[in-house]
Amino acid sequence: MSDKKTLFAAIDAQRDTLCSMADQIFDHPEYDGEEVFASGLLTDYLRAHGFEVEMGVGGFKTAFRATFKHGEGGPKLGILCEYDALRNLGHGCGHHMQGPGCLGAAVALKNMDGAEPFELIIYGTPAEETFGSKVQMLERGCFRELDVAFMMHGGPNTCTDVKCLAQKSFNVTFHGKRAHAALAPEKGRSAFDAMLVAFQGVEFLREHVPDDVRMHYCMTELPGPSNVVPATAKGEFSLRSFSKKELEDISVRFQDIIKGAALIAGVDYEIKDGTFFFNKIPVLLLNQLLMDNAELAGAPQLAPPREKTGSTDFGNVMYEIPGSCIRVAFVPEGTASHSQEFVDAGKSDAAHNCVIYGAKSIAGACYDLLHTEGLLDAVKAEYAENKKKYQ
Repeated sequence: MSDKKTLFAAIDAQRDTLCSMADQIFDHPEYDGEEVFASGLLTDYLRAHGFEVEMGVGGFKTAFRATFKHGEGGPKLGILCEYDALRNLGHGCGHHMQGPGCLGAAVALKNMDGAEPFELIIYGTPAEETFGSKVQMLERGCFRELDVAFMMHGGPNTCTDVKCLAQKSFNVTFHGKRAHAALAPEKGRSAFDAMLVAFQGVEFLREHVPDDVRMHYCMTELPGPSNVVPATAKGEFSLRSFSKKELEDISVRFQDIIKGAALIAGVDYEIKDGTFFFNKIPVLLLNQLLMDNAELAGAPQLAPPREKTGSTDFGNVMYEIPGSCIRVAFVPEGTASHSQEFVDAGKSDAAHNCVIYGAKSIAGACYDLLHTEGLLDAVKAEYAENKKKYQ
């Protein structure tokens, strides 16, 4: 029977290929569900190692589902990867390392020599940085078969997360009436006035929300010259909270602000909902499994879990399935993601090591779930309890 030392050695044996894949994805940044090169590179590797691959799952052409079944019954172990970049920056969030790291874990697990039955299911999930495909993929039936879901990510520390912010975004358009601002201002109805009132309404709302609520806004289109009463104004608003329920309540109040702003300015309005990212339901047992294996593998800059972090479409998956993401250090502590510093380190030795440490953390955690009696049941029990507390 394979042991964990053998499992990790199987990942080390893939190092050159995995790091080459990461570098190639880094050199070909793709965005918004158009990650054709990256998804092709990853799925070719999976097919070459005996996985059955289905492309275009969940309605996205660059999404994929790859499977391998060992024996009958047993847990369905999910590994999720991302591969999109940031427009005008490139791989400033380290997603080029995720796919290769996840595949390294999957191939090593597939080739274990053991009696325990299991099924490996690897999902490729595009466009995390923009519309968050996991949300729509989940709504269309993906992920729900999994018993547990793992991810990896690069970062300034090796750690896991406890909570993340739920986020709901809105695109708002006000429609007014154009007029000459000097000769006939009374004939106009300013859409821009309505947007300014909406911005101010959000500022007044800040006093009356819980401390963890975040609200952001900006103009997405300039309304025009100063001597014309603007007929159209467009803006984007983002609301966040560590509680999905609290965010839903605040969203109702926000929409009342938009209605009121339109009434004050005498204009019409449209609200288009963006993607709703949920907060995570943490499973501390899974977090600890990943961290124990990261430490065993020798990952650098080990740190306590981040109590609070930003928004991700993985939160929606974790509302349905126990899950956890290991963040592996490859940049100095304090370095922000979505930065040039992340890009500059993207093909470094530390980035290549991140791929391997992430693979070993995930593979080791899956190994423990398969070989520790009652552990998966304990994970599911903790998840059920935490789901009552963290919504």
